[in-house]
Amino acid sequence: MDLLVNNTAINPVYGPLVDLDLDLDAARKIFEVNTLAALSLVQQAHRAWMGEHGGAIVNVSSVAGLRPAPGIGFYGASKAMLSHITAELAIELDPNVRVNAVAPAVVKTKFATAPYEGREDEVAAAYPLKRLGVPGDIGSVVAFLLSEDAAWLTGQILVVDGGVTLTGGV
Repeated sequence: MDLLVNNTAINPVYGPLVDLDLDLDAARKIFEVNTLAALSLVQQAHRAWMGEHGGAIVNVSSVAGLRPAPGIGFYGASKAMLSHITAELAIELDPNVRVNAVAPAVVKTKFATAPYEGREDEVAAAYPLKRLGVPGDIGSVVAFLLSEDAAWLTGQILVVDGGVTLTGGV
């Protein structure tokens, strides 16, 4: 069995969708990296091996794709599309390939410093678990989804967010 994790993302802009900072070239790049690159890798893996031998795929989406996320709206839209593609692929590739996704909230990585830099305690206070995520929080869920322990899961988006979406946060 083959395994694929699509964990790539960019968000070179911050601000409203109608702001001049979100020019269409930046939006196109976000869409291409966050959505089309993942689809392309699935197509290649399916042709090369998974189509005949099966496998498991996990796409890394975002809670920003579940509801409006001011300031990162286009990033969120690209992740919403990735979540939808996850469900479509789960149907198209069944029963031999399972396709799921994780939707993390803010995880303390170099990519995600903007939402909490200099104010981590304040941001973490909005989370029921009172802390931001760390890479291992997401990695362990991805490992589960790739394992045989998740053999009866496909087309699911597992929210891994310290509970923040329960309180209306993103």
